[in-house]
Amino acid sequence: MRYALMFGPEANAFLFANSGLFTVREAFDVLVPVNGETALIASDGAAHKHRRRLVQPAFHRRRVDGYIARMAENADALIDTWRPGETVDVYAVLREVTRRTTVQLLFGDRLAADEDLLAGELQTLLDGIDRPYSQLVALRSVPNPFWRKVLQARTTVLDRLMREIADRRMDPTPRHDVLGLLLDSRDEDGGGLTDVELQDQAISLMAAGYETTSAALGWAVHLMLTTEGVWERARAEVGDAPPTAESLPAFTYLGHVVDEVLRLRPPVVMSARRVAEDFEFQRYRVPAGTMLLYSPYVTHRMPELWPEPGEFRPDRWDPDSPLHRPATPATFLPFGGGQHRCIGSVLALTGIKVTLARLLARTDLVHDGAPVTPRSITAMRPREGVHVLVKEVRPA
Repeated sequence: MRYALMFGPEANAFLFANSGLFTVREAFDVLVPVNGETALIASDGAAHKHRRRLVQPAFHRRRVDGYIARMAENADALIDTWRPGETVDVYAVLREVTRRTTVQLLFGDRLAADEDLLAGELQTLLDGIDRPYSQLVALRSVPNPFWRKVLQARTTVLDRLMREIADRRMDPTPRHDVLGLLLDSRDEDGGGLTDVELQDQAISLMAAGYETTSAALGWAVHLMLTTEGVWERARAEVGDAPPTAESLPAFTYLGHVVDEVLRLRPPVVMSARRVAEDFEFQRYRVPAGTMLLYSPYVTHRMPELWPEPGEFRPDRWDPDSPLHRPATPATFLPFGGGQHRCIGSVLALTGIKVTLARLLARTDLVHDGAPVTPRSITAMRPREGVHVLVKEVRPA
């Protein structure tokens, strides 16, 4: 297979502005057995526009604002289990609570209460796509126990989801989670998502909704505790009260922290497109059939765009800082860009900020000093977790 690597803001802008030159179906072909044929991540053209239009209302900011209280409650429930003096892998436990919260918000309390589904089959399913591209190709090409287990996990998750859908169709009581909105969503012709489309969107939203969010949370705690003054300054800003839709936007410094985490450690290291027709870019001719790779990680560490690019500097997002550079969709792209920008970006950002706000308000933590290194490119996360000493837990 022929590859082309297009890195940097000019390349990103060209890619996002010329979506007709590329397809995503072939680029993400290895994810289709898990995410499904009709998932947004693997949809192109009119089909993608149609499905995105039906899914988008579930992720509007006003909808997400209604989830803030539940996010805070789940973070508080986790913190309530901690005791001063104990050591916690904060990435691991935040991963669990993020998974539970994601399923609650997407598909309701009944699915979220099914711990066997959450901790077993769903995790097996997600592990199935957390492999390098060449390994995924190989695993699909020959019969093997691992891939059979992944496909069986998908069947189990979908069976459980379809039982939930059937129950809701029998009981027309309005539900305000994402599944309820997807079931009710209609286009201008009165058509909605088919059962297959519902299944595929559900699986792909679950996969995208918690792996990347929990990875960002793990990096945030690590970077905030290992950079002098950051935790204390953010703590002073958020105060003690649980965040609300009105107060969360006022946490300016916390917003800078989250942006800087996503710049330095973007969960999605790189992404891909398949070239549908020949094109030229900066004197290079790229033929159809080429696999094109672009990288948020590379862009976010370019010194010509970001002074001191390898350093964690939340103040660079303050317009008054000498390190400040205005971010654009081509220079700051933790959620991708163009027509395929992550549809759940507002939900993810809100979840990260709410969870961090509760940690700041209720805990004093000390990093254990162990080095933290990244692993994986599908959701770059701390390899051995983030281990902290709990010094204090304050009541909610």
